[in-house]
Parts: sequence; structure tokens; C-alpha cells
Amino acid sequence: MSFQNPVFIPGPTNMPEVIRKACDMPTIDHRSPLFARIFRPALAGVREVLGMDPAAGEVLILPATGTGGWEAAITNTLSPGDRVLAARHGMFSQRWIDLCRAHGLDVQVIEAPWGEGCPIHAMGEALAADTGHRIRAVLATHNETATGVRSDIAGLRTAMDAARHPALLLVDGVSSIGSMPFEMVDWGIDVAVAGSQKGFMLPAGLAILGLSPRAVRAMDGANLRRAYFDLRDMLKGYAAGSYPYTPPVGLINGLATSVDMLRDEGLGNVYARHHRIAEGVRRAVAAWGLRVCAARPAVQSDTVTAVVAPEGFNGTDVVTLAASKYGVAFGVGLGEVAGKVFRIGHLGSLTDVMMLSGLATAEMCMADLGWPVAPGSGVAAAQEYYRATALEEARAAA
Repeated sequence: MSFQNPVFIPGPTNMPEVIRKACDMPTIDHRSPLFARIFRPALAGVREVLGMDPAAGEVLILPATGTGGWEAAITNTLSPGDRVLAARHGMFSQRWIDLCRAHGLDVQVIEAPWGEGCPIHAMGEALAADTGHRIRAVLATHNETATGVRSDIAGLRTAMDAARHPALLLVDGVSSIGSMPFEMVDWGIDVAVAGSQKGFMLPAGLAILGLSPRAVRAMDGANLRRAYFDLRDMLKGYAAGSYPYTPPVGLINGLATSVDMLRDEGLGNVYARHHRIAEGVRRAVAAWGLRVCAARPAVQSDTVTAVVAPEGFNGTDVVTLAASKYGVAFGVGLGEVAGKVFRIGHLGSLTDVMMLSGLATAEMCMADLGWPVAPGSGVAAAQEYYRATALEEARAAA
């Protein structure tokens, strides 16, 4: 790999220099007023990115990754034997299901094809059938990173409300938050899980949670075992502007810088930029004569595209060759789509010019491997789209 080239994996993402430098700071006392002056703006900025009520609910920043955030979400709101409802439609929705089972939860799984989003109708039927309200929580993956598919979380909340079901709604937004529209209050989300290494453009190391007031109340009755991830202890520390243990001060300082950058660009502009770059990638894939894993346009992700390999070819070969010959990173297929796709990440600190270099590299690799792809075809299609929309984006930013 080369440090000179951007990465095109779904995370960790490219880091702006200003954020990297913000993380590189001298040691300070994490129980001092100086740390509180870093920490509190970071919390306020995350609250804004999550679309939370400015005065209700809690933001928790844990030294962990998104997986740690999943564990904290369930252990602080549920008890052994509780039933949860989840859809399995990709590797990351599967991993959350596995984690719940490891904690002794009763997981009711609804299967959906890999390439589709969360099956809203089937989830609504399951909730309506649960007249005794045994289901305590609904788990949803907003953006399935393995397949490049996003789910309709607002639609899921509508289905829950139509069934008059009181279950908590827990949402994995690890590869969407900070890059795609996400509205905790408007979508009725009780727990949102994010990670520092995706839309926040930081190194891995922070699990970021948003909790609704209802989720905060649920912590008092939950008795799954927890210690390090006991959010009640964290909230006690937060009241004093600190942590119950030593926090990663540099990462939190970077997070404060990250949310400032997102604010300065404007969240609407951030989301528009991601959509525009993603659409250019999708047009490149079509020009190659290939297809994306996402089953239909309505579920296509704006942060990662899984490109389906043609018959007789292996998607992993593109990733391996890109790394060894050109020093560029793409994502391999995972789980049921291993070898069947390669993934292009297009989130975080990225521009259309950077994306064109990734598309050109993918084309070189496919040509080297004998794929039936004309070199330059995808790049040209993306260029035409970016050229046609660049002025529109510039006007919006102004």
C-alpha cells in the first residue's frame, strides 16, 4: 500500500490533515477543566449530527469501535431472555444478531435477500402478531456495508407505530451517520450507534451512541451484565465533565474538530456531496457493463457500492491486485457475497477528483485481470456526471 494514495474502503476513511493534527496533542489531565472544554463541544456536535433533540436524551462516547457500541446498546437497555426482532440481510446485520445471541437474548430473525434493505412489511407483520409485546427491541442496520444497501428507518418506525408496538428501536448507523441523512427524533430512534472511523473521518477507537429519553429510562430496568460499558457510570462522570476511566483525549479532540468541519460544510451539503460522488460511481459501474449488489435504486447506499463480478471472475482478485500493484485499497466481499463482489467506499473526506482516481485504478485492475470492461469507460461516465453537476454543487455551497 502507499501512504500517498487515498483509500476506497468503507472505513476507516481518509483523514483530513486538520483532524489528524487535532488528534496529535500533548498529554492533558482528563479530569481538568481543560478536558471539559474539549469534551462538551464534541458531545454537542454529535447531538446535532444525529438529529437529536438539543435538550433531551444523551450522547455517549466510548473508547471502542462500532461493535462495542452494539454491545453497549443492548446491555444497557435489555435483560437476559428478552426477545428482540432483527432482519438478516447482510454481514453486519448478522453480526449484531450473533452478538445478541451471545448475550442470551431471544432473537427473532426475519431473513431477506442480500442486496435488499430491511424488510419493512415483514417486520411490521411480526410486530402486529406480537400482541403480548414480548419483543422488547427492534434492531435495524441503516446502511449494510457488506452489500451497499440502505434501509428505510423512517418506514420501519411507521410500521412499528402502525402495530402500536412499544419496542425500543435500536439502529446501527456506523457507515451512514455523518455521511447520509440521519434523524433520531424524526425517525423515532431510541439508540443510534456510530463509529469514529467512518463519516467522522477519525481513526478507529470511538463508539458513539445517541440515546433517546426512553432508552435512558430503560437503563434502570435492564440487567444484562455490564461493567466497562455501563452507561450509568459514564453519565455520572459526564455530569462532572469527565469519564469513569481514562478517555482517549486525542480522539475526542479530533471529534470536536470533525463536527466543526461537518457544521462548516453544512450537513445538507455533506449529504449532497456523498450522494453526488456515489451517483458517479454507480454510473461508472453501469458503463462497465456491470451491476451493483443493491437490488434497486431505492436501496442504493451513498457511502459504499458493492460491484458484482461477472460470471467466471472473482471480486477479491480486484482488491488484491489493486493493493499489490497500484497501492490502492478497495473492500473485499464479506459473508454470502465473498468473492462475488468488490466494494468501493466513497464516504468521509472524499471529492469527485479523488473518486475518479479510484475508478481509474479499478478499471486498470479489471483490465489486467481480463474482465470484459473497456478501460476509460467508467471514468468517462463519472466525469460526465461530475462535470454536469459541479456548477450546481458550487452554487449550493455558496
